[in-house]
Amino acid sequence: MTGQLAAPERPLRIAIIGAGPAGLYAADSLLRRPDITLTIDVFNRFPTPLGLVRDGVAPDHQSIKAVARIFDKVLADPRVRFFGNVTYGVDLHHRELKRLYHQILYAVGAQADRRMSIPGEDLPNSFPAISFVGWYNGHPDYRELSADLSGERAVVVGNGNVAMDVTRILATPPDALATTDIADHALEALRQSRIREVVVLGRRGPAQASFTTPEIRELGRLEGVDVAVDPRDLELDPASQAELEEDRTAKANLKILRDYAGRTGQAAPRRIVLRFLASPVEILGEDGRIAALTVERNELVVDANGALRSKGTGQLETIQAGLVLRSIGYRTVPIEGVPFDHATSTINNVAGQVVHPNTGEVVRGEYVVGWAKRGPTGLIGNNKPDSAATVAAMLADLPVLQRLGDDGRDPSRVEALLRERGVDYVTYRDWQVLDRYELAAGRAQGRPRVKVTSVPEMMEIIRAGR
Repeated sequence: MTGQLAAPERPLRIAIIGAGPAGLYAADSLLRRPDITLTIDVFNRFPTPLGLVRDGVAPDHQSIKAVARIFDKVLADPRVRFFGNVTYGVDLHHRELKRLYHQILYAVGAQADRRMSIPGEDLPNSFPAISFVGWYNGHPDYRELSADLSGERAVVVGNGNVAMDVTRILATPPDALATTDIADHALEALRQSRIREVVVLGRRGPAQASFTTPEIRELGRLEGVDVAVDPRDLELDPASQAELEEDRTAKANLKILRDYAGRTGQAAPRRIVLRFLASPVEILGEDGRIAALTVERNELVVDANGALRSKGTGQLETIQAGLVLRSIGYRTVPIEGVPFDHATSTINNVAGQVVHPNTGEVVRGEYVVGWAKRGPTGLIGNNKPDSAATVAAMLADLPVLQRLGDDGRDPSRVEALLRERGVDYVTYRDWQVLDRYELAAGRAQGRPRVKVTSVPEMMEIIRAGR
């Protein structure tokens, strides 16, 4: 049909907000459609793309970062333009994107943490894991984090994969980290660290822990690190035992935990203690800094929906500690012009299609992927099918999308708008300049790369290489 949207004479124009795995998997899915003509503009707050692959994956998990090759291919596609160093809601606004694009896809992730809401949570050296992960990965927002590692014990609250990552980084011998792309400032601080024990607190039992089997197994393979589990923590109530029968991951995890519990005569220089059925109720300070945690013993109870919940028993103990990291979940924050569900901390959507929360009315031409769509669950690879599902909704909408005005169809309009505002946006070619710089610095030190962690320094390198 002549004039049909996504036909050669009328390309579909798509804006993606966020250059992390969810957004780039969606772009990949769109680019693989030979039957549609399109252009994709990817906007990102930092000059660097890749999101969690760069800023979230632990530095000792280099194999996971291999997915960057797929995303590089996406960004290098002539139908895709990368606009780094552009902040949505500041440099570019919702109303402008609506004028310039047929479809907007939000891939903004979950940038904030969930709080424990206990006394003492805001004492110095109590941090969300998201900040600590950003700090050791060279995320520009967290490079100045003033983590004091001079105490002998750290406590990590939560037992998902992120909790395992921060625990492992705290316990790993710095020489082993020196061959990774860990941020230089973090490596230096970890070399000076006096932490000898990391205690990990899970509020429910071992059968309900949310870490994956490879993550928990990895702890037992760290050189010079003992892993301790109290055998009593592994005694399951009937409801947990029944849950276990249905859950292969939990069964495999318990087998590894029982192995750790059975280890005797350990005397390594560092130790990880995995605790279950324990919740912090207060962080105690002394002279303005963390001194200890009050922890309550929990029991599991079946709630009205038949789910197992933790309930405090009133039995308290004190754990001396100098650093507390909470890893109890992430949440998306509201963004300009987009309906938000405060109950789930996600962009309000049905199957990836943005909808108004009160009326359920579809916001035509707006979509969401990743953690901002489904909440902070799943690994990087889970974004691939999730993004493909949203892309299916985007393509199903093509017949009902409005035609853009003549100015909106011109791809140079957005560039002119950013230049007018004095935004020094970063192209894919600019990113390649920075990428080559980091890789060369890494080769010189026998490392995968040495990250540049400040945006002004990134921009200086890019400008010099243009």
